[in-house]
Amino acid sequence: MTLVAAMFTVCASAQVYVGGNVGIASVDNGHDDDVTVYSLLPEVGYKFNDNWAAGVMFGWSKGSLSQFNGSLSYAGTTHTFEVNPYARFTFVHSKLINVFCDGGFGYKHYNGAGDQWSIGLKPGVELKLDKFSLVAHVGFLGYEKYDGEHGGESSVWGMDFDSNNISLGVYYNF
Repeated sequence: MTLVAAMFTVCASAQVYVGGNVGIASVDNGHDDDVTVYSLLPEVGYKFNDNWAAGVMFGWSKGSLSQFNGSLSYAGTTHTFEVNPYARFTFVHSKLINVFCDGGFGYKHYNGAGDQWSIGLKPGVELKLDKFSLVAHVGFLGYEKYDGEHGGESSVWGMDFDSNNISLGVYYNF
């Protein structure tokens, strides 16, 4: 009962947002059968003021490991679970558009294949539409490490701003 009362209090302050990303695609692996990949990544956050927010994205996905990490020698399909807490700083404000940067860390577990850790920055833009927002993240600047259960291990330090590293989401602002 206390948890329910706390949730109503937080929601009444008009600082909470919920939303996330949903994706589905068909991946052509050349000589192998096509693989349908999908992801369901809900997100919840809290705005402290106009500039600062904190939140967490978590969820599940399914896809081919070559699609997730091109340096793996293990081929096949896997399911993943991930959690990505972050702090958001919004540095450009306008009536319709906000530009922000999320700083955080992430953990992703690939069933039967390994774990991936990351820490870094994700720039983004928000289009405000009354109670709804469309949010896009473009790229990543930071460090990623993959520890494979089948002997594959890799780490990357740098930035990735190509067109394959874009995520789109929808938020509802209470």
